[in-house]
Amino acid sequence: MPTITTSDGVEIYYKDWGTGQPIVFSHGWPLSADDWDAQMMFFLQHGYRVIAHDRRGHGRSEQVSTGNDMEHWVEDLAALTAHLGLKDAVHIGHSTGGGEVARYVARYQDRVAKAVLVASLTPNMYQSADNPAGQPLEWFEAIKDGTLNNRADFFREVPEGPFYGFNLPGAERSEGVIANWWRQAMAGSIQAHYETPNSWLEDYTEDLRKITVPVLVMHGEADQVVPFASSVPRAVDLLKNGTQKTYPGYAHGMLTTHADVLNPDLLAFIQS
Repeated sequence: MPTITTSDGVEIYYKDWGTGQPIVFSHGWPLSADDWDAQMMFFLQHGYRVIAHDRRGHGRSEQVSTGNDMEHWVEDLAALTAHLGLKDAVHIGHSTGGGEVARYVARYQDRVAKAVLVASLTPNMYQSADNPAGQPLEWFEAIKDGTLNNRADFFREVPEGPFYGFNLPGAERSEGVIANWWRQAMAGSIQAHYETPNSWLEDYTEDLRKITVPVLVMHGEADQVVPFASSVPRAVDLLKNGTQKTYPGYAHGMLTTHADVLNPDLLAFIQS
């Protein structure tokens, strides 16, 4: 398996397919690079080089007891792009991966052509006086509690319900999609999964303000994980060169359930 070793000795697994302009994908919690299958194949077939890694503690990357936080994830990504010599890359992040991409681009903008934040937690997703549409503190605690005390069952409930919007009226449930989410999630470290919600309580406002490259912000209006009003309007306002693309009725995991719609939109932005 292709891996790199970070400065603190952690092996990070990655996929690197094709040639052409590189597109780098950062996955959400508690998944892996496999969550990008629909996008990796689509862009590979359109002549791009596609790269995705498993965040430390996730998927096939090493399960370590340290560094399960945004600072280490961003530097792990930087180590990967440096190892591969990437320039003029497009970075696409989903959910937690959106925070990773925002902070990475803010720090390593010379390596980046464009970025996309999909259902991203940026600028922040916690409820406050400034962000009344955010998630309350007890929601984050419930995620940690479910992960810690009954992960196998909890990691069925999440994709069966809010992640893909299968709990919404008229939704067409896919057992294969649910099982694939569970498969990816259970391959990772329970410690990494338990500690990841700490990154959801961070604020990424200053990261967004530093970004000058074009950024597309994509979000489903029926997102129950990162509520639309909590993220999209504020993120676009903070970006110097941000564009908003929203999807009525789409849920948090829309990259999987509606890849046929989102992939062409991603391609149009990259080619614009």
